Parts: sequence; C-alpha cells; structure tokens
Amino acid sequence: MSMPPRVFVRHSIYKGNGVLSMEPRSPEFSLIDSGAFKLSREGFVVLQFAPASGVRHYDWDRKQVFSLSVSEMGTLIKLGARESCEFFHDPSIGKGKVRKLLKVEPLPDGSGHVINLSVQNKIINMEEIIYIPVSKAEYTILISLFNFIVPHLLGWHIFANSIKPEDALRVNHANRRSGTELNGAGKVG
Repeated sequence: MSMPPRVFVRHSIYKGNGVLSMEPRSPEFSLIDSGAFKLSREGFVVLQFAPASGVRHYDWDRKQVFSLSVSEMGTLIKLGARESCEFFHDPSIGKGKVRKLLKVEPLPDGSGHVINLSVQNKIINMEEIIYIPVSKAEYTILISLFNFIVPHLLGWHIFANSIKPEDALRVNHANRRSGTELNGAGKVG
C-alpha cells in the first residue's frame, strides 16, 4: 500500500520592509486502547517574518517565527476593522530568556492592519521588530484561510471522513433504545 504524497502549502505577503509567510501544521493523534484515534495536539499555523535585505530580497537567515494557535486565529477572525489585539509567547517557559509579542493593529488611514512581531532573545542578546502592513484585501484572504483551516487543525475533517452510514444507524438504534429521540428541530428531547 503506497502512502499518499505529503503536501506543503504556504501563503506569503511581500512588502518593501519584509515578508510574512504562513504555513499550517497538522494536528497530532494518538492511538487509544479501543483501536481508535484521539486528538493529542491541535494543529497550528506558523508565521514566519523575514526583514527585507534589498529590493525584492529578504533575509531568511534573520527570520523570526511565531506559532499561532487555533484560539489566537479565532481572535484574529473576529477582529474588527478598527480593533487591535496582541499575543505574548514565552518559548523559554517562564524563564524570560526569549519573549515574543505579536500585535495586530489597524492602520491609521483605515486601509488595513499592521502585523508587528517583536522578539527579544536574551540568550544571544538580540532584539528584532518586523512589521508588515496588510491591506484589507490581504487581511480578508488571511481570515478566509484561517476559517478554512481551523476545523482541520482540530481534526474535525478526519472525524467527518470516518463517519459511515452503518455507524449512524447503530447510533440511531441505540438512542431509541435508551429513550433519547430527536425532535423535529434536530434537538434531543
């Protein structure tokens, strides 16, 4: 049996001062005693920021990375045109050696948002700030990608693909035997 090919996707926004690139990372599942799988780790989206090193050239050696969780994507999805938010990550887990702050703020003229990543690394005595202005259209694409990928990062697509008609029949018969019926509105009652 051959394995399906692995597929890697990326979406990037190139600006004069830097580039923002994003890639989804798959959720992880663990095998349980019954032989079924359960979600053991949600997927996430990796944001990579690289500063410009010239016209249409970017310094990927100086890239900074920020992993965006599903709940953080939810915050960005609901963010209004005049609202801002920020996320703080401490990869050194409370030691304060590396601090990352991602801010998303509206542009003053209302034409979009600025996505700003500030990284402070005391281990190598480095501080980097990379900001990427994002137009309304570019932000709309980001939100569309987040809306699409969130169910996949939670593993819901795998569950949905595993549903078989015979499983639904078994559940319906079990519900009738237990006295649980669905009313006309699709509610248990």
